[in-house]
Amino acid sequence: MTFPNVYGTNNARGLGRLSFRRSGSTYETTAANAYAQICKTFITQVLSIPISTASTAQPSANWSNLRRLFLLRNIAILGQLGAVWIAHVYLHMDLPLVPLMAIITGLSLFNVLVLVRLRSGSEVGNREFLAHLSIDVGALSGLIYLTGGASNPFVLLFLLPVTIAAMILPGRYTWSLALLTVVCYSLLMWRHQPLPHAHSEMTEFGLHVVGMWLAFVLSAGLIAYFVVGMGNTLRAQEQALLAAKEKSLRDEQMVALGTLAASTAHELGSPLGTVALLAQELEEELPDASPAMKGQIRTLRTQVDRCKSALATLSGSAGGVRLTGGRAMPANEFLEKLLEEWRSTRPNTDLKTRWNGAKPAPPLLADHALGQALVNILHNAADASPESIEFDASWSQEALLMEVRDRGPGLTAEASQLVGKHPYSTKREGLGLGLYLSHAVIDRLGGKVNLFNRDGGGVCTRVQLPLNNLAREPSS
Repeated sequence: MTFPNVYGTNNARGLGRLSFRRSGSTYETTAANAYAQICKTFITQVLSIPISTASTAQPSANWSNLRRLFLLRNIAILGQLGAVWIAHVYLHMDLPLVPLMAIITGLSLFNVLVLVRLRSGSEVGNREFLAHLSIDVGALSGLIYLTGGASNPFVLLFLLPVTIAAMILPGRYTWSLALLTVVCYSLLMWRHQPLPHAHSEMTEFGLHVVGMWLAFVLSAGLIAYFVVGMGNTLRAQEQALLAAKEKSLRDEQMVALGTLAASTAHELGSPLGTVALLAQELEEELPDASPAMKGQIRTLRTQVDRCKSALATLSGSAGGVRLTGGRAMPANEFLEKLLEEWRSTRPNTDLKTRWNGAKPAPPLLADHALGQALVNILHNAADASPESIEFDASWSQEALLMEVRDRGPGLTAEASQLVGKHPYSTKREGLGLGLYLSHAVIDRLGGKVNLFNRDGGGVCTRVQLPLNNLAREPSS
């Protein structure tokens, strides 16, 4: 039985390509890619500014949104150049080309600086993002001032930066940008350069209607594409924050359990010592006892010794599930030794094992916390299916995948929601800590635990562990 490798590699993110992925799809703009490549060449070869290809592992929402705004500005620059070219060449309008090209060139140089800013990977604040949108509003105001003012149909594009701000910035920043936009629009109503008449077959009114239609299409398309992407980024960040909060709560519970475990181990040490002493005295004072009685006394002493050993281990490792000891050994040897010790504690349960992987197996740090986590999973399966359980293991150089399967009653809907996230048990005397601690240990080691019902009845517990962090012995 072959298990798939669930650990993939992270794809590098490159702004030279300007490719944004969402739900498996790739959105690309060829013209914007070419413009970004020109900007990159200008920075690295003309300005001699090195651009690092390193990127933050988890970019903030504002950083991702600034990257989208960078692409949006590329498209805007290309659109502005195209509009000026069409108006001058095809419509034969006498436009003020020098100031128009100066504004477009200035916006292009600003976008070059934005590219350098993005490559730095540092945090992007709300004020900085507001400044970027304000510069876009200023550039748009200058272009519209030179081409007819408020009568220019492309004045509708003022709504785009306001919409973006409303999606991603706090209220006071959005109102500030809205006020700036209203002021610019109002000034353009009475201060502007008239738009020259077009020397073409289309009337001025017809050109205005076509321009309004084109401005609406551009605004609708850009809002639908970029603003939705920004909203998805924010929602993803909220989910990450919720996951981090849940993990923090689980860590607090683990600390509390570790403290309680150490305290309990200390308190139980003296009573167990007393029981061990009494058992030894009984064995010495009853030399003529029956063989059955002597066997029971020896069993008592053995069980007390096991309790003392378990408490000593618990007291020494309570509260710490990180790898803090042990030695590196092949993963299959670690598992075989672990299963052999487990069989001695559950001799009446038939354990069927299957192995899949090249030998020698990759090294694994044989840590007590990891071993105890796997033992808890095996115990849980054996409690649900006392007759027999199955254990499969598969490994590669990067990952170890294990499955423990039983034929018990399966998981209820409530158990599926709570097991591993909170202490939960359906046993009469169970505390529900075994699987909870196992999940916590494996999670801190970078792995995952998934429980699901099997076809035909029973539960399959799948454990996935990365071996790159578990193959190195701890440094002293």
